[in-house]
Amino acid sequence: MNTAGSKWLSQTNSTVSLLNQTIENHQSFFILTGIPGMPEKYLWMALPLCLLYSTIILGNVTILVVIKVEQSLHEPMYYFLAMLAATDLSLSLSSMPTMVSVHWFSWCSITFNVCLIQMFFIHTFGGVESGVLVAMAFDRFVAIHFPLRYATILTYSVISKIAAAVLLRSAVTVLPVPFLTKRLRFCHSNVLPHAYCLHQDAMRLACADTSVNSIYGLLAVIFIIVLDALILLASYILILQAALGIASQEERLKGLNTCLSPICAVMLFYVALIGMTLIHRYGKHLSPIIHTFMANIYLLLPLVLNPIVYSVRTKQIRWRIVQAFCGARVSP
Repeated sequence: MNTAGSKWLSQTNSTVSLLNQTIENHQSFFILTGIPGMPEKYLWMALPLCLLYSTIILGNVTILVVIKVEQSLHEPMYYFLAMLAATDLSLSLSSMPTMVSVHWFSWCSITFNVCLIQMFFIHTFGGVESGVLVAMAFDRFVAIHFPLRYATILTYSVISKIAAAVLLRSAVTVLPVPFLTKRLRFCHSNVLPHAYCLHQDAMRLACADTSVNSIYGLLAVIFIIVLDALILLASYILILQAALGIASQEERLKGLNTCLSPICAVMLFYVALIGMTLIHRYGKHLSPIIHTFMANIYLLLPLVLNPIVYSVRTKQIRWRIVQAFCGARVSP
């Protein structure tokens, strides 16, 4: 009896030890997902993915260099454009390592701590992007409402403070997210639905109570995304009213024309965000490939198109790019 009891106790301890080890292992790494059900086609996904990231990096670096070199672009509007380019560049670099490693090398494993770090940077720069769009709308509001005081209101010091406030707001708001995720226990699946780490994806894998994570995530979205959307809507309504009140038709069109590029950036950001949200909320019956496709569009499409839009619509940037390829043969 004692021997049987000892054996049962030994087997029980082994089972508990194995279960604890399994839980610890599930907490120590996650498995990232590329294209669901099509691992043999990762290479076909990797080629356009590398093209997209190359376009993002080249386009945004070009805008940053042109704004630094071209003296005529040393104005508040273009400083905010430089902030947008730097944010797009940072956001792309946050997701690029895992996206490329999954689709090109089929390296799908990521450690838990690295996942938390990537999660922090992706959510932080996503919030910064929203804040920069609000800053660009404020810039156009001041330019159209107070054209004579534009340079005195938006000084270099004010612009620097706005940039610091946008970055600090997003970083402080997102900072608790990795710590809230780290306290969770993962004892079921450790497979994430995308090739990068997001808070909502990791939270769904937990077998503990995630109500605190859900509530804080909702409050963070309201504080950053929803609040910024309301401010943007109000800002562009006021800008439109002010522009329509300008007596000269030429000046009216000129003022509205300077708003087209920021409006395009806002539309790219929020249309991609709303599309992904609707697919996630109401498209549960759809193929996982569609969910992956929409998530990648949300993450990459605005970053690819923003530098293209500004390069096409900004004469000085467009001329500098053409001059870089054609040399002195092209005059402004």
